[in-house]
Amino acid sequence: MNTPQLRSAAWFDGDDEVAVLHRVAAGITAEDRGRPVIGIADTSSQLNPCQAGFAAVLEPLERGIRDGGGVPLRFPVMSLGEDLMKPSAMLYRNLVAMELEEQVRAHPLDGVVFLANCDKTVPSALMAAASTQLPSLLLLGGARSAPLFAGRRLGSGTDLWRALENRRAGTLDDAGWQQLEETLACAGGGSCNTMGTASTMALVSEALGMALPGSTGCAVGSAELADLAYRTGRIVAASAAAGAPGADQVMTEAAVANALRLVAAVGGSTNAVIHLAAIAGRLGHHLNLAQIDRLWAEVPLLADVEPCGSQLIHDFHDAGGLASVAAALLPHHLLDPGVVLADGRSLADLAATAPSDQTVIRSYGDPVLPAPALVVVSGSLAPDGAVLKTAASSPELWQHTGPAVVFDDYADMRARLDDPERVVSPDAVLVVRNCGPVGVPGMPEWGMAPIPAALAAAGVRDMVRVSDGRMSGTSFGTVVLHVAPEAAVGGPLALVTDGDLIELDVAGRRLELLVDAAELERRRAAWQPAPDEHLRGWPRLYRDHVSQAPSGCDLDFLASPTAASRRFVPPVVGRS
Repeated sequence: MNTPQLRSAAWFDGDDEVAVLHRVAAGITAEDRGRPVIGIADTSSQLNPCQAGFAAVLEPLERGIRDGGGVPLRFPVMSLGEDLMKPSAMLYRNLVAMELEEQVRAHPLDGVVFLANCDKTVPSALMAAASTQLPSLLLLGGARSAPLFAGRRLGSGTDLWRALENRRAGTLDDAGWQQLEETLACAGGGSCNTMGTASTMALVSEALGMALPGSTGCAVGSAELADLAYRTGRIVAASAAAGAPGADQVMTEAAVANALRLVAAVGGSTNAVIHLAAIAGRLGHHLNLAQIDRLWAEVPLLADVEPCGSQLIHDFHDAGGLASVAAALLPHHLLDPGVVLADGRSLADLAATAPSDQTVIRSYGDPVLPAPALVVVSGSLAPDGAVLKTAASSPELWQHTGPAVVFDDYADMRARLDDPERVVSPDAVLVVRNCGPVGVPGMPEWGMAPIPAALAAAGVRDMVRVSDGRMSGTSFGTVVLHVAPEAAVGGPLALVTDGDLIELDVAGRRLELLVDAAELERRRAAWQPAPDEHLRGWPRLYRDHVSQAPSGCDLDFLASPTAASRRFVPPVVGRS
């Protein structure tokens, strides 16, 4: 059998001065020649606590690469921290995907292990893997611990938002708020321990065949995580040596469809919809919101995990994770059983290993909540669609008409939400606009406006909220998100004024602005886009080229709708 030609051979083979220079620069010895070079894309950063677990897994990862026949070479990559990066790490997701693609293109790599754990780092790695087309896997960095507060385990994000509600309602005092902060600080590093965006995208990575089964919810610093690191390195090195298909062929349309249904089944983050649309766009797969809503239609909520349930991501992991969810859905023909996972097993084979003695992941016939757990709505207020996580919302608000209370941006909302001069009724619809991909830019998680303090103190715990922004995967409430087209580009959301009636009809999948067409045309004629403060740099490039939420908020020149645009063009290898 012929040995596959390694991509790195263009750098390291030969006896000319260029090959000598390359071997010396990379530390390639005579023993290393002919072995696949495996890049380790290291996103560790002290600015990003989510990535804190990677230092402990580098040794087993590199050992796995060597045992698989490869040569490990680590390189740094921009880290997308969800906590400190402003206005949002989402602004930089495409930049990191592009950085990864160009790092791989420019260097002598035959395969890649992407160290990714946080909300936007994982999708950026998946997007880059789709575009670079090399044997690749993600190594996820593990979930943080769950410290105790008032006798119960704290769920990352979710319990902070609940505590904020209690504080605004007057049931949590300043001392309790301070104690909460001190307790949260004890959780340490790692991804959120709920079914937030990071955990959702970890599960998506498993479903796409891009991370080893069992990765989601694995504890930071555990022996299990070290074993996953070793196996990941070994698999990627062996795959590169064998000339195995690249990630673009691993992430099939069937795998993407499976991932979308799994997101619904676990009450996953709405952000995953945007990320999967972007990944599909890199792969040339056709994906739209109507298709996504059809995929979700028969999928109930099976995972009893915060924010839609009561348990944490470690419990989900211990209950079998992907294997148990697949075992519940496969008999109902809601997943493709033949999709191949990162360890070479089919999804059906993995499902056969699911434990039977667990209660965190429920059966299809006894769900946490009936289908659908997520829906797409559209109508005169969202002509191109919007998304609602029904599993985290209030059923009594699924059919609701109320007067709009409009906030033009995040600063306006923060300044006027609790204005005593502005009376807000419990049936009002809170509108937060100009926080879409173009509007800020970067589409921050500003969609979940807090309940006004006066209403919270009166016992109101949920209201319909509508936004062209996103919300944290750890959040909850009847929040209609990703309204498209967004207000900043002249979508109907830009035309809403205080008092306009807005109708949400979940059963009918509708979101309507109940204003006369002639009046809307009058408002449209008077509407002007806000001036752009960003006249240079990445924000300007992003704003000029970003797509709307249904298309994944990728840059137009990075999406790959045709076979020609998906071709990964190698560099000319010679003197630099």
